[in-house]
Amino acid sequence: MAKYQLLLPKMGESVAEATVIKWTKSLGDYIEIDEAVMEIATDKVDSEVPSPVAGKLVEQLYKEDDVVQVGAAIAVIETDPGNEEEPTSAQQAPVAVTPPPSTPQEAKAEDDSVVSDIPGLSQLERNKSNAAEAEVPKASAGKFENRFYSPLVKSIALQEGINTAELDSIPGTGAEGRLTKDDLLKYLEHRTAGSSPKPAAQPKPVEQGTPAQIQEPEQAKAATNQQAAVEGAKPASKPAVSVSGGDEIIEMDRMRKLIADHMVYSKHTSPHVTSFVEVDVTELVEWRDKVKGPFEKREGQKLTLTPIFIEAVVKAIIDMPMINISVSGTQIIKKKNINISMATALPNGNLIVPVIKRADELSLLGLAKSVNDLANRARIGKLLPDDVKDGTFTITNVGTFGNVMGTPIINQPQVAILAVGAIKKKPAVIETPQGDAIGIRHMMFLSLSYDHRVVDGMLGGRFVRKVGDYLEKWDINRTI
Repeated sequence: MAKYQLLLPKMGESVAEATVIKWTKSLGDYIEIDEAVMEIATDKVDSEVPSPVAGKLVEQLYKEDDVVQVGAAIAVIETDPGNEEEPTSAQQAPVAVTPPPSTPQEAKAEDDSVVSDIPGLSQLERNKSNAAEAEVPKASAGKFENRFYSPLVKSIALQEGINTAELDSIPGTGAEGRLTKDDLLKYLEHRTAGSSPKPAAQPKPVEQGTPAQIQEPEQAKAATNQQAAVEGAKPASKPAVSVSGGDEIIEMDRMRKLIADHMVYSKHTSPHVTSFVEVDVTELVEWRDKVKGPFEKREGQKLTLTPIFIEAVVKAIIDMPMINISVSGTQIIKKKNINISMATALPNGNLIVPVIKRADELSLLGLAKSVNDLANRARIGKLLPDDVKDGTFTITNVGTFGNVMGTPIINQPQVAILAVGAIKKKPAVIETPQGDAIGIRHMMFLSLSYDHRVVDGMLGGRFVRKVGDYLEKWDINRTI
C-alpha cells in the first residue's frame, strides 16, 4: 500500500499558518475521499481539512493546539491498493504531495512557500529573493550551516537593522532551534523597550568577502544610532501592571490574540489618517422605511442599511479606483476586482470580516442577500475560508453600537476602511429656492481611515465625500 502525505492547504493570500483545533479522525480510522480529517483555525475563520484520497490514517504529525505552517505535512494516509495506480489524480487534488522537511535545506523550500502567501509580496520580489539566496557564496553560507533563517525572518531583520551576529544570538523555538517569525517579533518588542542585551561589537571585516558583508558593520552602526534615538524617546521598560486581590485575570482566547496581533501590525505598517464628513440621509431613511416591509414579505429577509452603504462605496471606488489598492514595498498594486469586506461582530464579542466578492457586479438586491447570508453564517460559525479572503476595501458600522463616529484601523493589506456612524435626528439648514430654513433631518457621520503612504488627504477626503454624495442624492422613488 502507498502512503500519502496530507499537507495543510493554502487558505488565502494573507494566511500563512493555522492552529489545530481537533482531529476528527483517530489513528487507524478509515477515511473516505473528501472526508474531514481535522479541524483548524486561522486568524480569518475556522474550517475543516478534507482528504483528497481514501485510506487509513496511520500518522498524525501534529497535536491539538499546535501551530502548522501552510504547505506542511499534517498526516500520513495509507491509501487503498486501487489508488496506487492513480498518482495523477492525487496530484490534481486540492492538496499537493511533497515530503516533509527534515533538513535546513529542505525546510527552506517550505518557508519559501509560506513567504509566497505573504500579502503584498510580489512575484518579482519573490524571484529576487530566491535569486539572492542562490547567489550567496559558500564562504558566507557556512555561517548558517547549523541554523536556517527563512526569507521572512531575514526580511524583518533587514528592516529592523538586525545584523547577523545579533540574529544568531536570538533563541528560537522552532524545529531544531529554528528562529520563527514570532520569536523575532517577540525579541524586537523587548529590544525596543531596551530590555534585551546588545551583542558584542563585531570587528570590521577585511576587504575579502561579498560587498554586503563588507558594508554590514556600517549598516549595523546606522541601525544602532537609529535605535538609540528611538529608545531615547521611549521609556526604558514597560510599566508594571498592578493587580490587587479583587482583580480578575482573563486570558485572551485564540481569536482575540490574533485580532490584537493584526491591529498592532496594521498600526506599525501604515501611517493612519482619518477624514470625516457629515451626511444628510433623510431621503434614504424615508425610502427604506417605505420599502423594507414589502421587501421582507417578498424576499423573506430584512433590508438593512449595510447593502446601501456598500453600493455607495462601490460607486465611489469606480470613480476613484486608486483607493482600491494594496502596497508591496515600493509598488502599488491596483486591484481589478472590488471585493468589499464587512466587519461583523460575533456573539462572543470578537470580530470577523467576511467578503462580498465582485460587489460591483451585484444589484442592490444581490448585495442585500449577500450581506444577510454572510452575516448569518458568521454568527453561527459557518463561514468558509473563501468567505474571508481577497477583500480590497472594508466597511465597519460603528452606528450599530450607538456611536456617531469612529477612527477604524485599516484591515491589512488594504489601504482604507470606512466607518459609518449612527443616524441621528438633528436640526439642520435646508436650502430651498425660497431661501434657507431650519428643519429636522436624519444626519450621520462617515469616517475614512487611510494609509498615508499611498493615499493623500486629497484622495481620502474626496473619496469619503463622494460616498456621502451618493447617499444624499438617493432616489426616493427607487424600486428594489
